[in-house]
Amino acid sequence: MLTVDFDRLRVGRGTRFVDVGAGAGRHSFEALRRGADVTAVDLDEVELKAVAGMFDAMGQAGEVPPGGSGRVQVADIGELPYPDGHFDTVLASEILEHVPADDRAIAELVRVLAPGGVLAVTVPRWLPERICWALSDAYHANIGGHIRIYRADALQAKLERAGLVPTYRHHAHALHSPYWWLKCAIGVDREHHRLVDAYHRLLVWDMIRKPAVTRLLDAALNPLIGKSVALYFIKPVER
Repeated sequence: MLTVDFDRLRVGRGTRFVDVGAGAGRHSFEALRRGADVTAVDLDEVELKAVAGMFDAMGQAGEVPPGGSGRVQVADIGELPYPDGHFDTVLASEILEHVPADDRAIAELVRVLAPGGVLAVTVPRWLPERICWALSDAYHANIGGHIRIYRADALQAKLERAGLVPTYRHHAHALHSPYWWLKCAIGVDREHHRLVDAYHRLLVWDMIRKPAVTRLLDAALNPLIGKSVALYFIKPVER
């Protein structure tokens, strides 16, 4: 399940790509399938170990084009261990809402991006996220949970002040918003409930099968209730 458009990210063979806050690696895997030089960064060593294992499995299965490579790095978004301008493409998907010092994190994302490179940031969209917070404190009030709700214009302004030029914006995962509203209403800590389980099975079926009807429905609803907002930027080339 991808939140960003990899064509807009200009990811291809040899692209120096970093996925900051990679988590389970879904975006890192797609970049590797496109032949990029991928670095998956996260604080969770256990998840990164699984990501590294998948990188190896993809190589053994012949899913990595010539020149593609993948590695993992345990690091904090506020102090990335790379020189200035090290990456052609920087992605931070669903991570800034967890970070107390988001201005510092944004400065680091911009610092490691090469001039002329592309940066994409995704965060939960204001309205679906606000509904989740209203329905359940447990949804966000936990260690490592969401500490803020962004408005897209305000987040874009932060990145512009950091020196980037906005190029595009879209929403994603509309079908996931009702799932989280339902889960929050019933109780996020409630292990099983027939309605939540049924909706989850629907989402898994949709992700695996990608039927036209749900793809069209998701696209139609994204402008209204898309769960995430994705913002794209270019770092200007100094003259």
